Amino acid sequence: MTPVLEQLPLMLAGLVTTIQLALLAGVIALLWGILIALFRVSPLAPLRILGAVYVEFVRNVPLLVHMFFWVFGLPFVGITLPEFVGAFFGLGFYTAAFVAEVIRAGIVSVKRGQLEASRALGFSYVEMMRLVVLPQAFSTVVPPLGNLALAMTKNTSVATSILVPELLYQTQVVNSRTFATYPVFFVSAMLYLVLTLPLSRLVSVLERRMTRYRQVSRA
Repeated sequence: MTPVLEQLPLMLAGLVTTIQLALLAGVIALLWGILIALFRVSPLAPLRILGAVYVEFVRNVPLLVHMFFWVFGLPFVGITLPEFVGAFFGLGFYTAAFVAEVIRAGIVSVKRGQLEASRALGFSYVEMMRLVVLPQAFSTVVPPLGNLALAMTKNTSVATSILVPELLYQTQVVNSRTFATYPVFFVSAMLYLVLTLPLSRLVSVLERRMTRYRQVSRA
């Protein structure tokens, strides 16, 4: 176990890279997911079709293929990205498809009467979405978005396939140096738990609070 502990700083550096990857991909996933969700519920048919095509295509192509596209595909058109950048772009735009469907479900759950009242008050489509629909939609989709964030954090391990030095990659490096497979992967699993358990706990708390909020709103 001592050789593994000597290599612990390398694994901690991988953990930091994993966190950075998850945060940057999360920002892309949320912003792009909101945009695609708005396309999905747009009154304009071309935007609805575009949103549906994006969601179906992205969700049915493996995450690894997305990362390969950003790192190994773009050079064919003269664009070269660092592996880390390609990883969070691939992970972010992949996760955005799932975020879009969650947010779309939240938008659809808003009562139709409120939409009609917004139109009667003269709100434009953008104003209605910004002031009436999205605030209510987010109150219902926070827990599922939290679950997506948890899944996305674990999906960062796919980036090891394109040589991003995240936690799993550094785990393999340490394993090749020490040949202490079980201790190395045990420490790696503990580091993943340190990262994901607080997030899982936060999601559970948000689910309970949102449930109480909806019960109070209906009362």
